[in-house]
Amino acid sequence: MTETSGWAFPDAYQPQADDVAFDIDRVTSSVVRLKAEVPDDAFTAPMLGTERAGNGIVIGDTGLVLTIGYLVTEAQSIWLTTEKGGVVPAYPLLYDFASGFGLVQAMAPLGLPALPLGSAVDVDAGDEIVVVGFGGRPHALKAQLFAKREFAGYWEYVLDEALFTTPAHPEWSGAALVDRRGRLVGVGSLFVQEQHDDEAVQGNMFVPIDLVSPLLADVAAGGSARPARPWLGLYAADETEGLVVNGIARAAPADRAGVKPGDVVVAVGGVPVQGLAELFRSVWRTGPAGAPVDLTLMRDGKRVDVQVQSADRASFLKKPSLQ
Repeated sequence: MTETSGWAFPDAYQPQADDVAFDIDRVTSSVVRLKAEVPDDAFTAPMLGTERAGNGIVIGDTGLVLTIGYLVTEAQSIWLTTEKGGVVPAYPLLYDFASGFGLVQAMAPLGLPALPLGSAVDVDAGDEIVVVGFGGRPHALKAQLFAKREFAGYWEYVLDEALFTTPAHPEWSGAALVDRRGRLVGVGSLFVQEQHDDEAVQGNMFVPIDLVSPLLADVAAGGSARPARPWLGLYAADETEGLVVNGIARAAPADRAGVKPGDVVVAVGGVPVQGLAELFRSVWRTGPAGAPVDLTLMRDGKRVDVQVQSADRASFLKKPSLQ
């Protein structure tokens, strides 16, 4: 979530007209700079800060902009800046916890083309691809998709198949992942460092665009009929000793139930769990938000059974305001 500056990729790293089958300048113009301000007392302020900046991607002719949700959650004001310097206020429509996407609506005409949506199904590991951040062609990066696989995040988040690219784009938050035909296939979420083919790789993780379809239907319908997932508010990591709780969100269900940092989660509902993805999916299978979740923990070598009354994560967040 960095501020855009006057830097530029070297020409050799920028996509050239001969590299792609689309108008690169038209595609880059669909990516805007997004800046959000969040109240000091917001639930997410201690972790994500109160001033957030990244990218937004125009995906609708009426000014609908897609981004990564952590940029806009609990935002009290959002501003979009176009490549030509125009600045437009925007309103947050939703933050989807399952995908991690955020949708915002520009409050005045942007005058920008919508980036066509593709599908992550059409790209494979090894494919050449383009990562586009705000700032035109100098901020567009030729990259390679090096993996498509499951991703689990400690904040109770799982993607069945995320997209991983290298080299890393320095302003990845909300950046557009574009295939060789100029279609949007993913939205930037994280910086990653990992081993790939016995080499250290730095890159980015992208959320596949295929997950946006139900959200667009929700916007058209004026809301979602899908029940919220149960949320515990614990931050876990898959370590040598097991699924270790490294942190607890303040006043969250896990906090109220007495779960403590250092606890090791060994079972959900009496069924053993291994790995973050299995842990969170087991919690989500207990029912909708509000369902009780029985956890078996190990604490200082002793078994501890705890029932956590789950909650809707959205109920802890400040609601958007038009003011």
